[in-house]
Amino acid sequence: MILSLGLIILLGLCLNAILVKFRIPSLIAYILTGILLGPYVIDMLDPDLLNISADLRRIALIVILLRAGLTLDIKDLKIVGRGAILLSFLPATIEIIAVAFLSTWLFSISFVEGLILGSVVAAVSPAVVVPRMIELIEKKRGTKKSIPQMVLAASSVDDIYVIVLFSIFIQLQLTQTFYIIDILLFPLSIILGVLSGIIIGIFLVRIFKKFHMRDTVKVLIIFGVAFILSFIEDYLTGIIPYSSLLGVLALGIVILKTYPILAERLTQKFSKIWVFSEMLLFVLIGALVNLSVIKTIGISSVVLIVLAMIIRFGSVFISTFKLNLNLKERVFVFFSYLPKATVQAAIGAIPLSLGIPGGEIILGISVLSIFITAPAGAILIDLTQEKLLTTEN
Repeated sequence: MILSLGLIILLGLCLNAILVKFRIPSLIAYILTGILLGPYVIDMLDPDLLNISADLRRIALIVILLRAGLTLDIKDLKIVGRGAILLSFLPATIEIIAVAFLSTWLFSISFVEGLILGSVVAAVSPAVVVPRMIELIEKKRGTKKSIPQMVLAASSVDDIYVIVLFSIFIQLQLTQTFYIIDILLFPLSIILGVLSGIIIGIFLVRIFKKFHMRDTVKVLIIFGVAFILSFIEDYLTGIIPYSSLLGVLALGIVILKTYPILAERLTQKFSKIWVFSEMLLFVLIGALVNLSVIKTIGISSVVLIVLAMIIRFGSVFISTFKLNLNLKERVFVFFSYLPKATVQAAIGAIPLSLGIPGGEIILGISVLSIFITAPAGAILIDLTQEKLLTTEN
């Protein structure tokens, strides 16, 4: 595993140094590193590292959401509250339904398999979006209208919503039964996640104010709590719906609200941790990319992804209707809602492992959606932010 980590770091940094000259985001260099070192090309990654890749990706997501919470002032969301709510479910819902219909036509799979495919490809990638929104908040770009705050919060809920739907469609495919209670329990997972984060955040702030300790120790304590929340979510699966990621986000928000000086210092700590976390996250995502699977699904898959992007464009415009945003700002929100990577890497292979007939098609399209939308979204966000958003004085 030590050799694998050494190769990841050195090759990742070398590719990044080359691509950054062409203004290509670092995540592309890391995805390419994962593809090259992964089992489908030169196979230089230790199997033990790949076996724990899901846990490592979750740790990276925890770092992202802690950073997000520590920079997300909840009062800013009041400006765009309606937009944040709509963006958290409307684009995903419209895209899932559209992909389900399109896939039955393009690939001759069942409608339920189409819904599964739609739920796999619909989720926005927090790994791509959240760090960029945090950067915009720090630069005060678009913050006067709370645009990065809106996208940051909505994209976090979007993932939870899509994963819930994915689980329901899988259940429907395997058992031919549908339980409305699964939909009704979705709000409960949000409430319990946010509530746990608030309570723990208040408790930790009191501890940090009462007992003197280094910020590094505080970071370790927060990490420990976040890991336990993640374990609790796994333990409660099938018993009580609970979103640990929203709990982590709420925890950071509470620290910012009640202890802003500490939040600023912790943000700097987590920013440094993110440098390696980002590399590891996208290398492991790249390692999942099986280029031979992409070859088997043909041009129809590209057509499907492009049509889904067009449909998402319309749904984002609907979600931002009547907000105090001009055309340029609404276009930027669409660019921010393009990237797919994290969720697709996490659940794209599940249908195939369960023996669902369209599983190979679903896996291939999920991989291709990462390959197309993650670079496109990241590049568009990076290249257009100065032109489409105004900087607050």
